[in-house]
Amino acid sequence: MALIVSHGHPVSSNPLKLSAPLGAAMAFMGMDKTMPLLHGSQGCTAFALVMLVRHFREAIPLQTTAMNEISTILGGMDHVEPALVNIAKRTKPKVIGLISTALTETRGEDMEGDLKVILGRNPELADTKVVPVSAPEFEGSLETGWSKAVTAIINNLVEPVSGSVPDGARINILPGIHLTPGDIEHLCDIVEMFGLKPVVLPDLSGSVDGHVPDHFIPTTLGGATIEAARHMGKARLTIAIGDHMRGAAEALHERTGVPFLVFDRLTGLEAVDRLMVCLSTAAGKPVPARLRRARSQLVDAMLDGHFYFGGRSFAVAGEPDFLWSWGKLLADMGGELAAAVTTLPQPFLAEMPCDRVIVGDFDDLEDQILEAGGVDLVISNTNARLTCQHQGIPHFRAGFPVYDRLGGAHRVTIGYRGTRDLIFQLANVLIDHPGHGHAATPHPMEVADAAAPAAG
Repeated sequence: MALIVSHGHPVSSNPLKLSAPLGAAMAFMGMDKTMPLLHGSQGCTAFALVMLVRHFREAIPLQTTAMNEISTILGGMDHVEPALVNIAKRTKPKVIGLISTALTETRGEDMEGDLKVILGRNPELADTKVVPVSAPEFEGSLETGWSKAVTAIINNLVEPVSGSVPDGARINILPGIHLTPGDIEHLCDIVEMFGLKPVVLPDLSGSVDGHVPDHFIPTTLGGATIEAARHMGKARLTIAIGDHMRGAAEALHERTGVPFLVFDRLTGLEAVDRLMVCLSTAAGKPVPARLRRARSQLVDAMLDGHFYFGGRSFAVAGEPDFLWSWGKLLADMGGELAAAVTTLPQPFLAEMPCDRVIVGDFDDLEDQILEAGGVDLVISNTNARLTCQHQGIPHFRAGFPVYDRLGGAHRVTIGYRGTRDLIFQLANVLIDHPGHGHAATPHPMEVADAAAPAAG
C-alpha cells in the first residue's frame, strides 16, 4: 500500500499539472470535422495551441471566444454567439466543442442556458452540433478534461437505444488520454484480429497520427465520425482504458444499456492477458495464433530484460493513469519505484508498488529523488528535462507534452508487441547508463564465492 501525500503548494514554480480545458480540447481532436472552441481569454487558448502543435507537430484547429475585461464582468454570451456563427460559416464543422474555462466558470456563466438561446435565434447553426463542456482549470487536470469532454460527446451525440438488437461484432472503445495515436491504432488491429469491429471515441489515431492530407481542411481531419458515435448503442460491449474513463463508460451504459469493462492498463503481460480473455469471450473464438506468438515474444523479452531492471530504481511523474501504467510495468520487471509524483489524489494510487505517491510538481519529484539517494531513470514528459539535467539522470520521454523527440504519436506501448518494444527501449537506456547513482551490485553467486573459506 502506498501513502498518498498532497503537499498542497500555494504556488508551483515547476508545474506538472496541465489544465482540464487542454484535455477537453484534445478529446475533440479525435472527432472528425470538429472545431474545439475555448470560452475564455485569447492568451489561454494560444498557450494550449502552442503545446498541442509542439507535441503532435501537426496543424491544430483551435478557436477562442477571446474574452476581454468588459465581457468578463458583463458576461460572455455576446462573444460566444458571433464565435459560433463565424466558425459555422467559415469552416463548416460538423461539431463544435464549446469548452468553458476558469475565467467564465468563476464568473458563474450559464453556458448551457446561453447556448439554447443562441441556437434558437441562429438557424444557420442547425446543421452544426454544438457540444458544451464544463472544464475549468481549477477542477482536475488533463485527464479530467478529457473524461468530461468524452462524457459530453456521449450525452449529446449518442442515440438512446430501446429494444434494438445489438451488432454482435461491434465493440466500443473509450481510450484514455494516456494512450498515443499509435496505441489506439494497435488496439483496433488487435480487436479486428478477433473478427470484431472497433468503434473508437475519441479516435486520435485518425486525426493527429502524422499523416499528410491532400488539401487543407480548417477543421480536424479524421477521427470518430458523428455517425459512428450516434450508433454506439448497437455495440455488444464497451471497453474503457484507464480509471478516468469510468465516468464516460457509465454514461454510455446509462444512455444505451451497453455493458462495459474498465481496464486499468493495457501494458504488461497480465494486463494484456485480461484483454485477450475479454475479446476471445466476446468473439466466441480462441486467441489468434499471431497474438499467441506475440505473447511468447513478450515473455522472452521479459526474461531478457529483467537482468537490467532488477535492483534498479526509477522515478515516474505524470497523470494518475499514466503513473499507474508505467509504475506497474516497472514493478513487473523487478524495478523499484523510488519516486512517484502525480497531479490528482486518486484512490487507486494507494495500490501503487511504492511507499509514497506525491501529489505535486517537478520540485517534489526532485526532492523524492534526492531523498532516495538518486535513481537510474526518470520517466515523464519533456518538462522533466530540467530536473534530470540538474541531477544528471537519464530521462525517458513519455506522456504529454513531448516536444523534443520525434515519433511520439507512433509509439506503441500497449499489447504484447507494445510492451515488448517498451521493455527493449527502457533496457537499452539502462544499458547505456549502468549503475547510475549507485555502487556496483555484485551478483549473488559472487558474494557466495567470496564468503566461502579457502580450500586447504
